[in-house]
Amino acid sequence: MAAPAQPKKIVAPTVSQINAEFVTQLACKYWAPHIKKKSPFDIKVIEDIYEKEIVKSRFAIRKIMLLEFSQYLENYLWMNYSPEVSSKAYLMSICCMVNEKFRENVPAWETFKKKPDHFPFFFKRILKAALAETDGEFSLHEQTVLLLFLDHCFNSLEVDLIRSQVQQLISLPMWMGLQPARLELELKKTPKLRKFWNLIKKNDEKMDPEAREQAYQERRFLSQLIQKFISVLKSVPLSEPVTMDKVHYCERFIELMIDLEALLPTRRWFNTILDDSHLLVHCYLSNLVHREEDGHLFSQLLDMLKFYTGFEINDQTGNALTENEMTTIHYDRITSLQRAAFAHFPELYDFALSNVAEVDTRESLVKFFGPLSSNTLHQVASYLCLLPTLPKNEDTTFDKEFLLELLVSRHERRISQIQQLNQMPLYPTEKIIWDENIVPTEYYSGEGCLALPKLNLQFLTLHDYLLRNFNLFRLESTYEIRQDIEDSVSRMKPWQSEYGGVVFGGWARMAQPIVAFTVVEVAKPNIGENWPTRVRADVTINLNVRDHIKDEWEGLRKHDVCFLITVRPTKPYGTKFDRRRPFIEQIGLVYVRGCEIQGMLDDKGRVIEDGPEPRPNLRGESRTFRVFLDPNQYQQDMTNTIQNGAEDVYETFNIIMRRKPKENNFKAVLETIRNLMNTDCVVPDWLHDIILGYGDPSSAHYSKMPNQIATLDFNDTFLSIEHLKTSFPGHNVKVTVDDPALQIPPFRITFPVRSGKGKKRKDADGEDEDTEEAKTLIVEPHVIPNRGPYPYNQPKRNTIQFTHTQIEAIRAGMQPGLTMVVGPPGTGKTDVAVQIISNIYHNFPEQRTLIVTHSNQALNQLFEKIMALDIDERHLLRLGHGEEELETEKDFSRYGRVNYVLARRIELLEEVKRLQKSLGVPGDASYTCETAGYFFLYQVMSRWEEYISKVKNKGSTLPDVTEVSTFFPFHEYFANAPQPIFKGRSYEEDMEIAEGCFRHIKKIFTQLEEFRASELLRSGLDRSKYLLVKEAKIIAMTCTHAALKRHDLVKLGFKYDNILMEEAAQILEIETFIPLLLQNPQDGFSRLKRWIMIGDHHQLPPVIKNMAFQKYSNMEQSLFTRFVRVGVPTVDLDAQGRARASLCNLYNWRYKNLGNLPHVQLLPEFSTANAGLLYDFQLINVEDFQGVGESEPNPYFYQNLGEAEYVVALFMYMCLLGYPADKISILTTYNGQKHLIRDIINRRCGSNPLIGRPNKVTTVDRFQGQQNDYILLSLVRTRAVGHLRDVRRLVVAMSRARLGLYIFARVSLFQNCFELTPAFSQLTARPLHLHIIPTEPFPTSRKNGERPSHEVQVIKNMPQMANFVYNMYMHLIQTTHHYHQTLLQLPPAMVEEGEEVQSQETELETEEEANPAQTDLSSLTDATSSQESSASLNEPTCSQTESTPTQTGARCNPEATPAASDVTAAAAGPIAIPAEAHAPQDVTPAPQETK
Repeated sequence: MAAPAQPKKIVAPTVSQINAEFVTQLACKYWAPHIKKKSPFDIKVIEDIYEKEIVKSRFAIRKIMLLEFSQYLENYLWMNYSPEVSSKAYLMSICCMVNEKFRENVPAWETFKKKPDHFPFFFKRILKAALAETDGEFSLHEQTVLLLFLDHCFNSLEVDLIRSQVQQLISLPMWMGLQPARLELELKKTPKLRKFWNLIKKNDEKMDPEAREQAYQERRFLSQLIQKFISVLKSVPLSEPVTMDKVHYCERFIELMIDLEALLPTRRWFNTILDDSHLLVHCYLSNLVHREEDGHLFSQLLDMLKFYTGFEINDQTGNALTENEMTTIHYDRITSLQRAAFAHFPELYDFALSNVAEVDTRESLVKFFGPLSSNTLHQVASYLCLLPTLPKNEDTTFDKEFLLELLVSRHERRISQIQQLNQMPLYPTEKIIWDENIVPTEYYSGEGCLALPKLNLQFLTLHDYLLRNFNLFRLESTYEIRQDIEDSVSRMKPWQSEYGGVVFGGWARMAQPIVAFTVVEVAKPNIGENWPTRVRADVTINLNVRDHIKDEWEGLRKHDVCFLITVRPTKPYGTKFDRRRPFIEQIGLVYVRGCEIQGMLDDKGRVIEDGPEPRPNLRGESRTFRVFLDPNQYQQDMTNTIQNGAEDVYETFNIIMRRKPKENNFKAVLETIRNLMNTDCVVPDWLHDIILGYGDPSSAHYSKMPNQIATLDFNDTFLSIEHLKTSFPGHNVKVTVDDPALQIPPFRITFPVRSGKGKKRKDADGEDEDTEEAKTLIVEPHVIPNRGPYPYNQPKRNTIQFTHTQIEAIRAGMQPGLTMVVGPPGTGKTDVAVQIISNIYHNFPEQRTLIVTHSNQALNQLFEKIMALDIDERHLLRLGHGEEELETEKDFSRYGRVNYVLARRIELLEEVKRLQKSLGVPGDASYTCETAGYFFLYQVMSRWEEYISKVKNKGSTLPDVTEVSTFFPFHEYFANAPQPIFKGRSYEEDMEIAEGCFRHIKKIFTQLEEFRASELLRSGLDRSKYLLVKEAKIIAMTCTHAALKRHDLVKLGFKYDNILMEEAAQILEIETFIPLLLQNPQDGFSRLKRWIMIGDHHQLPPVIKNMAFQKYSNMEQSLFTRFVRVGVPTVDLDAQGRARASLCNLYNWRYKNLGNLPHVQLLPEFSTANAGLLYDFQLINVEDFQGVGESEPNPYFYQNLGEAEYVVALFMYMCLLGYPADKISILTTYNGQKHLIRDIINRRCGSNPLIGRPNKVTTVDRFQGQQNDYILLSLVRTRAVGHLRDVRRLVVAMSRARLGLYIFARVSLFQNCFELTPAFSQLTARPLHLHIIPTEPFPTSRKNGERPSHEVQVIKNMPQMANFVYNMYMHLIQTTHHYHQTLLQLPPAMVEEGEEVQSQETELETEEEANPAQTDLSSLTDATSSQESSASLNEPTCSQTESTPTQTGARCNPEATPAASDVTAAAAGPIAIPAEAHAPQDVTPAPQETK
């Protein structure tokens, strides 16, 4: 198998190259945003740029990137576009810019929306150009650019401007392009359409001739485009050389067809046109398919198109077709062919009289139709309305091959989609893993098209939705598997031995050579299937490795996935592996197959089961694992061996590879998706269309739901009646009680519920009355019944004063339907979520709520806040492995809850014992829950009923207050409560207290009744299952856990009514969808009533490691983001309480009117300035350090030494002023820089008590969802903006700081970026050099924005800051030192110690001169901190200091090791000695291969 050539990575131009470019010079003259005096518009500039820069460079991405980045489209092209100046160069330039924006994944249509007038004219010009002759004005390459532009248009139907133009191409009138007989046939099938068709004709007659001609051109556009494509396709020769322009044109065209077929609005009428053109037949018979190398991607795209053209959906209604309906359609086609044959073609009598199953295979159809002449075949096809009628005495112009393929492919039996899926192996093999068209490398540039499904706005059916996600999830996992295989196998260094076998020259932690492999069981297939139900094998390996690695191998658990690999190296012993060359040919890899561990075998050959029992100790180092193989894959391999004589794959394996457990759950998720597709997965009716992206996007909003609830108890949501009134602006609030003293929470609110179907009243008065009524809320305060006399009986209360938008979100969450809450940074998303959960829990005690989050950390935060509210902890449960990390003293995991129930049961039975004793009842009532139940019924209830009959209101006589206390039967039991229990003030008050006491007692027995099951169920597993299915009311898990465990949960009979998702915009589309289906439907309906999603689509999306899946397939789009794009109503929280108002301005432009909560202005911490710093935020320009800006020791491992040193210097400066180190976090946009900064921190600050370590040094992406008071941010890049161009990353970066944000970057690069303008225009308005106030200690009393009384110092560059911090540090040490001496009153020692300091400094200098790469402050800090403690200096040796950074890098990331070791030299900074003196010679040496 030939390995594909490695694609080249696109190198972004440097700032100096940008400045030297012709384009940049033109930009500065004509359109650059920062130029004040611009030259007037000149059409010749556009012509010149297009010819000289774009066409001459053959549309080089680098040139187009430069143009697009310089804001060419926004500030020059579209701004000046009009029909008068429109030319070919103008059109093409705009298309290139739009395509580039899509490639870069930045918004493309904003510019057009602002100035939409000329767009229709422009679009018509594009259509005309796309149909032009290829040898005419537009070259084929240019037409490929146009096709790509059109594809982007068809995929942007949510943009009104685009939709209005595209609709004319894809609506019913496009059927004008059908041949008349076919049109007649289609109209006959659906009588309703004929009415519409006649209407269209009538309207056409009313048009003036010119408009009619224009309309006809647009309607026929796609038909003509298909004909044009077929002519290009036919010009491709079979074996002679072909220009790649033709191949790329054909690939892009098929991509456009797939996208049109995969969306219902475009497919509805287009599918018939495509079928009528017989495009697929032409393609499958073309020469391009048979060209092995050039046609490989084309063939894969063609298979996708074939899949979508025959998709199981009714094009007109959009309903999914069942297997029976598909079979009926197939039979109808065959029988109509048989009828035609019987009536008109005597030579086909045998065919006409056979049964369907006998004639619907490809072989039998070819047998019957193959002998017929071309003319006869044409007549058969025309009789079926597939081709125009053949005139008499004329021969057909079509090839016989084409006519035969047309009839056969149309009538052959198709395997159903679900069968195909069930026969598909779940593990990837070597054919898929290294196929660049399906699993591209990390260097995917976004240029070519790929054979991958796309996730856009809409899907055809639920099956289509799940299938696209299934394929993408599978391929994304495959990409990670490829990386693991390449890493492990190359570490093992397989070489060819002298005798032709394999010898391993290295070793790998995650892979071992196989000693023996045998297939031990192949079980019989199930009825109706042709693959075995189970295939098991034994794999023996020799674990002659370190103990901890041996433990990892022996610790492989059931269901862990491993890979079996065959290598046959051709390179002799000792050959070096080159990571830059293709992997397969170097290693000689032949086969890869997946397997799943069943368990390790003991001495007797039995599987050791997982369980609480200790594992047996096995002797020796040989270990055998029993594994399950994929039955589908095994069947395919065996068929291939038997039929084609291929070798038996299963006798060749020589390596087994395992993966990290956290990254190895792909098979379980894929099985879950496949199981969903095999069940009738019932999504609630109110959600079905919204999930597919159709219908009214607001149809699931509570205001349109038929089961809206009128009266809701808001429990402790409101703090007072004033709070309630401000929470519903524009509403009249009517309180049912007039006494202000009684108007206290909790409140029940009755809302006016309007049914959507009622007719509107016509008269004006009625309407007014209607709206008046619709705005009136009836509020009823109510008192929570007394729960008992103990202090812990008092309910916990919410203390947050929610804003009116937060209240709207809480109200929406309590109502049935879909609620989407957009929560910008710091707006209290978690508080809203917790309040919704609490309110649902109290309003609907019988309902169960499922909480799903992206990370365990988010679940921890939710649980900590739920604990603070009035929710009984016995109803809480947490599933998944993250429960160990929950930072509360209580354990909410399954077994933690079981232990809680058992412990609580004992506590409650003790209470029963005490009650029994206090009542003087003999016997052992507290023995079990059952006996306690009888005791309550016969002893407690009887006494209570007797008591009530004595004290209740007897007719006219007023009851005596003292009687309530006198007759109370439980005085002795409540003796340990705060006394006196009864106040004696009023009968009502004392009666309420008595009832509260009884409620307390009754609760003991109701809880014991619930805990009875744990007495009957003996094992911990059974008890935990009972808790999950019956007891818990609020169940929490991560989305990954839901996907992994769906099968088990459904099997248990898990049920829930509501779902709340936190961080919804960070969860993959499919991982958001699976939690909706963790239960079996009841009577064919889903019991789901509410779905609340809380997230922020303006922050970072789910992490997708491979750029191709992220960009091309749009896999990073979460379901939350898609719903927002489709137009589902959202509640946008609009008041933040995290950051200073000035910091909030850096990102609030991205949100709908995001303001600040009052405390942001009022609290002293927000109004006080940042000590020692003039500004609360600043952008600090960092120029090249020693001639180097960004560097890239490994691909995509970006570092910038100058910025790293500057950031650490500012951090040290702040700590020396007195800032607490844990209030400062250092963020960066790249992993490489993170490792570099960590290394510098280790060396500069180490464990120095004067400085300390920052709270975190991490990437912006990792820090999402967290915050700190002060953020130091390094943007790293100096050549291209890189992935910060994604505005979502910018929003996260700007919104992490509460009080201070200091950004280090190359300003000239970032200020030109169009997407970042709103933030960077504010940043660049302040000075670009760091302004510090060294004499102002922390904390300061200076107000933010005030001029300081101390002197301000301006730092020009990083070496200056480094020297400044060094001097400041030394000064601080000496002053502390003198202070200590005065304190100890030891004048003689002062002189000695001073000399010692000097000698130590000189010693250091000489050591640094000898080893310039080690210039390092850590040694100084060690020395000085040891002086403080009057200890001797322990100077670290060179080898010690060198080892630190390498280890930090290596521990974080296997790939980071080389780069982190390169950092060692780089981390030697300019702080200890002025930078010029001893600069590191080479900042980033070439990465060395590390073990």
